[in-house]
Amino acid sequence: MNKGKKCIEKWFSGRNWKIFPFQQKVWNAFLEGKNGLLNAPTGSGKTFALWMPNLIKWIDEHPEDYLDKANNGLKVLWITPLRALAKDIQKALQTSVDEMSIPWKVGRRTGDVSQSVKQKQNRKMPEVLITTPESVHILMAQKKYRRHFKNLDAVIIDEWHELLGSKRGIQTELALSRLRGIRPNLSVWGISATIGNLREAKDVLLGPLQKENSLIIKANVRKNIEAVSILPDEMENFPWHGHLGLKLLPKILPVIDESRSTLIFTNTRAQAEIWFQNLLEVRPDLAGTIAIHHGSLDRKVRDWVETSLHEGILKAVVCTSSLDLGVDFSPVETVIQIGSPKGVARFMQRVGRSGHQPGSTSKIYFVPTHALELVEAAALKSAINSEEMESRSPILKPYDVLIQYLVTLAVSDGFYPDHIFPEIRKTFAYQSLSEKEWDAILKFITQGGKSLSRYNEYSKVDIEEDGLYKVNSRKIAQRHRMSIGTIASDAMLRVKYMSGKSLGAVEEWFIAQLNTGDAFWFAGRNLELLKIKDMTVYVKRTNGRSSKIPAYMGGRMSLSSNMTHILRRKMHQAVSDDFSDIELKMLKPLFEIQRDWSSLPGEDQFLIEKSFSKEGCHVFFFPFEGRYVHEGMSALIAQRLSKMTPITFSIAMNDYGFELLSDQDIPIEKALGKDLFSSNHLTEDIMASINSAELAKRRFREICQIAGLVFQGFPGQAKSNKHLQMSSSLFFDVFMEYEPDHLLIQQAFDEVMSIQLDEARLRKALKKISEQNIVFNLTERFTPYAFPIMVDRLRERLSSEKLIDRIQKMQRQLEKHVK
Repeated sequence: MNKGKKCIEKWFSGRNWKIFPFQQKVWNAFLEGKNGLLNAPTGSGKTFALWMPNLIKWIDEHPEDYLDKANNGLKVLWITPLRALAKDIQKALQTSVDEMSIPWKVGRRTGDVSQSVKQKQNRKMPEVLITTPESVHILMAQKKYRRHFKNLDAVIIDEWHELLGSKRGIQTELALSRLRGIRPNLSVWGISATIGNLREAKDVLLGPLQKENSLIIKANVRKNIEAVSILPDEMENFPWHGHLGLKLLPKILPVIDESRSTLIFTNTRAQAEIWFQNLLEVRPDLAGTIAIHHGSLDRKVRDWVETSLHEGILKAVVCTSSLDLGVDFSPVETVIQIGSPKGVARFMQRVGRSGHQPGSTSKIYFVPTHALELVEAAALKSAINSEEMESRSPILKPYDVLIQYLVTLAVSDGFYPDHIFPEIRKTFAYQSLSEKEWDAILKFITQGGKSLSRYNEYSKVDIEEDGLYKVNSRKIAQRHRMSIGTIASDAMLRVKYMSGKSLGAVEEWFIAQLNTGDAFWFAGRNLELLKIKDMTVYVKRTNGRSSKIPAYMGGRMSLSSNMTHILRRKMHQAVSDDFSDIELKMLKPLFEIQRDWSSLPGEDQFLIEKSFSKEGCHVFFFPFEGRYVHEGMSALIAQRLSKMTPITFSIAMNDYGFELLSDQDIPIEKALGKDLFSSNHLTEDIMASINSAELAKRRFREICQIAGLVFQGFPGQAKSNKHLQMSSSLFFDVFMEYEPDHLLIQQAFDEVMSIQLDEARLRKALKKISEQNIVFNLTERFTPYAFPIMVDRLRERLSSEKLIDRIQKMQRQLEKHVK
């Protein structure tokens, strides 16, 4: 046996750990020079699976002096999607080398690391650097950046499933293409939780030309999972979204009391604030032992929460997806999920936050926020056993990310197009990038393209005499370095006490609704607005009650395609009178009313209901395909109906179906025989059915930021939301008028179709409906399936108090007709 493996095995046995077969497999493949993707659940030992072969290789290459060789330059680059993960990984890796007396340094380079530490790294890199995709690109924007990577042997991409299908994933692909250009024999490995398209995930990571010397290794480690649904004492027959969760709060208090530490996951930041506030109101004795954690809180606040969790100080933390990923909180015994997480993978990720050690049991409690979410609970429990996971679709050719990357290279040492183009074509995302598109992008960064060629500030990159593309303007270089990244959000205002202590950030549109003296709840505190100055909201603590809680754009999630499939399967059990799941058993009265008043659609049936009220004619459609698909489908059906007869609609939707409401009779019976659900001419019909230019303009704002057309401002001088929106709108209008074939305009329209309206899923859903038998029912009143969709429409125009009164009145009227 070689010396490296002996050292590692000795270290493992010293900790009373056993080496899993999958870890041994990864070590062997890595040492044979293969690249690949490790598929392993949270808490299974995946970090050491890819860390140890680096040490084995180093010891074997330097068997006599590996204990003495220090200052070796950067050997391993470890890329992670979250800063919070970086700290845990740094601690684990540094501890291992220290205990083996290997004089390696493990450094961290993320947005929260001080400038002095980064400057030390610039002078002398540690042997291991744990960083994020953005920070790698910031390194590449430095002069003589190649010196950092001249000794690099391996790149490990952690939680690859979280980066795949996002523009941060594209950043990772581009960074790898450049690193391979510098170090052709670089080892590249990804770590991923289970996803439905593992093979494609590997191909995206490694590029289309790396198939020969690559493999997927599965960790075949079964997690012990115990999932329990919190059930109400009485079930509503006419449910509505959002209110049931808090009614069940008393039932989760014993769970918190009995557990050493509990994570309470909510789906939105606003929901986290509401639950934290209500828990403290019901149990003031929890003050000091319960905390809140979400992405809009100040970094110091989140750091304190994470440290306190590690140390076992906190009894419970109310959080969002900010704590989804693989941070090792060993004291966490239990997870509570508030509302459906809308996807199997997200559910499994959150389950894995408890029992975060190999062989231990992960426990999760599911709290429904409305009755029909219990069907989702039953679906998730069945998915645990079958391991049916969602796929993540890769993004192809986002021009904005490529433009940013090329300017990054031009800001540092410059680039020769003939050298860089072949590298870029080796990535999965840009393998089909044409010479024509490439030339258009080069013209854009050097001349501003056709429309902006007269304005010097958009001619960012100079072409030197030898053909080198280089940024020579210090101002452009400085602005660009500050704008590197692909996470574009609405303008955020910092929330601070007058003393200067920062609490976090809220979106500008929320603060615009408040007046001085108004109170709002944020960061688990009741705050009074004192003044707004320089994009900062100054506040003080107040005792007055407040119902205002910051909401954030894009808060509502949609059912994943995989979840819709399992959900329909569960609902079909009710059609077959199979109520073996405790959740379905609770809903049996609701299903019976639905069957009596309309019908329970089987797997080969598509249900449409039509009813009349004082508001007009309602038609409800039930595809069970998720909110995003229903957004596109409802607009499409409304457009096709209005082509047959002049009519206007109000539209509402949830994850189970959608409603068309009109003040005149909707001739749905006549329309059913006329290819209403055909996927022919789908793109044209969708574009005609929505204000596609307005939607594209919204997408274009993010594209503008990433491509560097608008600058968000220097620290403390950030530009307002309105300013950024006006700037991007102006560019959009100019390009649409003078350069409608502009690549960034094309991208905006493509993103509306592929991301916002999920055209591929919509096309698949329409095909399925066209193969089903349509069940059309005229109903005298709103059914249990229709009621929550109708309530979602009312929610848009009624205050919460008026909404509750109205709903309760409607529920009482409907209950009178229940036999």
